[in-house]
Amino acid sequence: MLKPNLENYEETYKKFRWSDVYGELEWLDGRLNIAHEAIDRHADSWRKNKVALYLERENETSEKYTFLEMKHLSNKFANVLKALGIKKGDRIFIFLPRIPELYISFSGILKTGAIAATLFSAFGPEALRDRLKDSGARAVITNSELKARLYEVKDELPELEYVIRADEKEVKEGEVSYAEEMKKASRNFVVEKMAPEDSSFTLYTSGTTGKPKGVVHTHAAIVQQHITAKWVLDVHEEDIFWCTADPGWVTGIAYGILGSWSNGASSLVYEGKFDASKWYSLIEKYSVSAWYTAPTAVRMLMKAGEELPKKYDLSSLRYICSVGEPLNPEAVRWSLKVFGLPIYDNWWQTETGGILISNYPCMPIKLGSMGKPFPGIAAAVIDEKGNELPPGREGELAIVHPWPAMMESIWKNEEKYKSYFKGRWFLTGDRAYVDSDGYFWFVGRADDVIKTSGHRIGPFEVESALIEHPAVAEAGVIGKPDPVRGEIIKAFITLYEGYAPSEELKENIKNFVKKRLAAHAAPREIEIVDTLPKTRSGKIMRRVLKAKELGLPIGDISTLEEY
Repeated sequence: MLKPNLENYEETYKKFRWSDVYGELEWLDGRLNIAHEAIDRHADSWRKNKVALYLERENETSEKYTFLEMKHLSNKFANVLKALGIKKGDRIFIFLPRIPELYISFSGILKTGAIAATLFSAFGPEALRDRLKDSGARAVITNSELKARLYEVKDELPELEYVIRADEKEVKEGEVSYAEEMKKASRNFVVEKMAPEDSSFTLYTSGTTGKPKGVVHTHAAIVQQHITAKWVLDVHEEDIFWCTADPGWVTGIAYGILGSWSNGASSLVYEGKFDASKWYSLIEKYSVSAWYTAPTAVRMLMKAGEELPKKYDLSSLRYICSVGEPLNPEAVRWSLKVFGLPIYDNWWQTETGGILISNYPCMPIKLGSMGKPFPGIAAAVIDEKGNELPPGREGELAIVHPWPAMMESIWKNEEKYKSYFKGRWFLTGDRAYVDSDGYFWFVGRADDVIKTSGHRIGPFEVESALIEHPAVAEAGVIGKPDPVRGEIIKAFITLYEGYAPSEELKENIKNFVKKRLAAHAAPREIEIVDTLPKTRSGKIMRRVLKAKELGLPIGDISTLEEY
């Protein structure tokens, strides 16, 4: 049995400084580049022929790439971009399923000094337009299956110069063939040496109002992603590490690519969707030893029953972690029973760039708790004035800033960025309390952001898509607790005259939103109502909708115009 990488939390927490981690990375004349830390420094060492990426296709074929192969392929893609005139600071988006080209192009973009950004392959045209337009993206890497959605909105994207097609040799004017250009490109490339504060990657995250916001991270993020993968996810040199998160989500980048590779571990990627039998077969086939997944996935495995895992050899598993939403105690008990292992929950956000609060293998788990702050992180529960609250008192979870992986900006939105900070505190928007032993406990979101199956969905974005349907006059969206997904999206809508409520209409509206945004952003439930609760200024009051749905006290409704 391997010893935990972090053997004494309390002692380490007292002594730790972020600069302690610098020696584990390979600086480039006082600068660094995330792609060099994750790939090239291993490719230039004894690990060069070690497998970096095992990739299982949806059709059950498989591929593998060593660190040296990943270096050469990402160098080639960096040269492709350079030939197109891509330069430091340009925004380059990846709109692909989990296939090798996603991981190769992501690393290649970073090597040029450009800013990499990922898009869920489930995104519809409007979700694409909002993100590509806001960012001023110069290029998108996509494939023949997904390109139609992009072309629906391409005319609205004047700054988009290049569509790089990952799976076709013959391309039309304005497109670039990935395969043909990669053939011609040199495998040698001088990686751009970046200052720690230089931008590296961007993720768009939903809020309660307005369009999705571009959260920008720096090359310094690798410092935190490296050491948290080592101490929280307990990634060892000999591990086959499986992070089930899509790189469209921050976890899929920070730990599915960067943190695991920077520790020299082999990573597994599965192209397909969730299927309990398939997941167990992958653990067996690849001898997965360290596994990072989401509570929703765990609950779906629980739903598949305790007999199914007995059909597979899961003895390679030694460590399981979870993130994305609170992990209920039942899931930990189930894991202990089925795998003989607990699940270690941890907490962080897109904006934080890396794990901030966690349970650790060297520390007892309190079932349902987020755990304790990572070494180098000072966390507290505060009141509205920024004062720390004593144990047991609920307030807003706040973190003393800065830390290495903290976002450096919200793209073109300084006002929004500043709203996250209050004096020395970074405001998380999460409600929590801390107990007398220093463990933190999640209570809920302070705003209306919906967390469903690990995705953060802003109700405004869903409401905007709903009211584009010709039948929908008004829409209010809430998160409704769900035993499997954490929350589901429920929409309350009013109809225009001439439309009658029906189940067929509801299904039509759901599909309409799916096509415009994504399947995970579409309401699972729609309720057609006569009126929606609104303030005198016309704002729909989601908290009233939620209180009515859940049978909770409605609270002050003095500002309501309609109820």
